[in-house]
Amino acid sequence: MNEAEPKLDTLHTDPNEQMIVDRIYSAVMEQKLAPRTKLSELALCETFGVGRMRVRRALLLLSSQGIVDLRSNRGAYVACPSADEARDVFVARLTIETGIVRELARGIRDDGIQILRSHVEKEEVARRTDDRPEIIRLSGAFHVELAKCHENSVLIRVVRELVTRTSLIVALFGTNQASTCPDDEHASIIDAIVSGDPQSAEDTIRHHILHVQNGLDLNQSQKAEPDLAKILTGRM
Repeated sequence: MNEAEPKLDTLHTDPNEQMIVDRIYSAVMEQKLAPRTKLSELALCETFGVGRMRVRRALLLLSSQGIVDLRSNRGAYVACPSADEARDVFVARLTIETGIVRELARGIRDDGIQILRSHVEKEEVARRTDDRPEIIRLSGAFHVELAKCHENSVLIRVVRELVTRTSLIVALFGTNQASTCPDDEHASIIDAIVSGDPQSAEDTIRHHILHVQNGLDLNQSQKAEPDLAKILTGRM
């Protein structure tokens, strides 16, 4: 990955590159791609039917988002947070997301509440049908929707990256209880926001994030050897 690397400002121009980014991002969010998984350029080229330059630009964008690690002369790998990095991610989430819900409790638009409640309904449908990938995706996306309700573009990007890093962390260190956000806690966060009590909203999301963190075992990690083509084309 050290030869003629593309510039970031060209990454958003090609729909083929965006497709690669979206597929890898979704696979990470759904915990189908485990940390440390090698993302072979050749395999990605064959999977998506594109040339190496498009693959490299997509991987560079994913690297800028903390999803992929680019290693000189070794290639690209799904990022692998350390135990210390995992703790830092949860500290960051507690700091940022408690602030977000406090502000939302002081005033949130009606359409924002509707979007959040609709999102929770989708989570409930996914749980009833035992759609594991969708449960995982929606669990993380709920926190991004909270940031969107805050209407701060910087916070949205930061929360999106933290949620993605959390998915990697759960894939690496998670136990069964940490694989998704706990049932009903998202609905409780919405209720706390709607109540108009900033402290209650902060306490509720703090409990929620710590619940996920406490389900991790930072002394051990998981590793998978997936078939990239099957995962990224949905042929599982």
